[in-house]
Amino acid sequence: MSISSKARIERAPFGRMPDGTMVERIVLRGAEGFEAAIIPYGAVLHTLHVRDRAGKIDDIVLGHDTFDEYLAQRKFLGATIGRYANRIAAAQFKLDGATFQLDANNGPNMLHGGNDGFDRKLWRIVEARETPEPSVVLAYTSADGEGGFPGKLEARVTYRVTGPAELAVTFEATSDRATMVNLTNHSFFNLDGALSESQILDHRIRIAADRFLATDATSIPLPGSPQPVAGTPFDFRKLEAIGSRIRTDHEQLRRGRGYDHNYCLVPGDGARLAARVESPHSGRVMELLTNQAGLQFYSGNFLDGTLCGKGGRLYRQSDAFCLEPQAWPDTPNRPDFPSARLDPGQTYRHETVYRFSLV
Repeated sequence: MSISSKARIERAPFGRMPDGTMVERIVLRGAEGFEAAIIPYGAVLHTLHVRDRAGKIDDIVLGHDTFDEYLAQRKFLGATIGRYANRIAAAQFKLDGATFQLDANNGPNMLHGGNDGFDRKLWRIVEARETPEPSVVLAYTSADGEGGFPGKLEARVTYRVTGPAELAVTFEATSDRATMVNLTNHSFFNLDGALSESQILDHRIRIAADRFLATDATSIPLPGSPQPVAGTPFDFRKLEAIGSRIRTDHEQLRRGRGYDHNYCLVPGDGARLAARVESPHSGRVMELLTNQAGLQFYSGNFLDGTLCGKGGRLYRQSDAFCLEPQAWPDTPNRPDFPSARLDPGQTYRHETVYRFSLV
């Protein structure tokens, strides 16, 4: 689909790293006010402006107004997560007979790449293309042994405006040694706007999955998972308000303080519809298409009012939701799960599309 001839790219300084290196902000413009802004630090989706049913354009992702705020606090807002998104049990895994010890930064487990994941790295700007689909390509080289992971990993992420109100995010990676790879974007969405006073509990969501991964007290998938969503508060096969069952007395909701679970997506080839979210107030609709095996649905349970974001707003529980396409958590330790292994000569490729419309 072609986009408006007015679509273009804007680049400007956004801040500096502690060593003085300048960090840019790259804006990709689509049609009718749709635009996505990217910062190479963490390969972050900084802003995403989308029109509502009244014609008002709002930024719909949580984040910070200044670069120094991103440096000061690690909260994953809009960040690219790697080398392995989500959790790996006991912060270790075995591969080809060798045991690899990772950072235990989430209780006994590794979370989102460990202590110094891809979200804390300054990615290189490889290319910024003006037309016909405005895009920016970022790259990062992860050294063999970084975070405990084997192999020198060459990672790339491409943000591309592929329609009047559509953003495609593509991750690619190669390694010189067998390793485990699981990359994703960790944007926090509120379809009423990042500066709105609205929570997301009345947003309606549908997820194309009939199974999910129940977890233990440390958020690691239980033996015997996946489990059916049927008859549980985790059944979103039809549009349901996020908050309609979030306070149900269910052990999994107690453990996660809400939803923070991997949905096992219906298998298929290429990017396919994984989720649809609608806001009754703004009328904005977000459809997420992906080629990944899983989708982590997080209802913003641990936003506790201590984090100050855009416009000086304190982010509180249920101010946003996350949909993180990825491999299933703890896959390196679960041979019964779809594999996240990457061998030399192979290319890891993750495709996700965020498509916006109105209802």
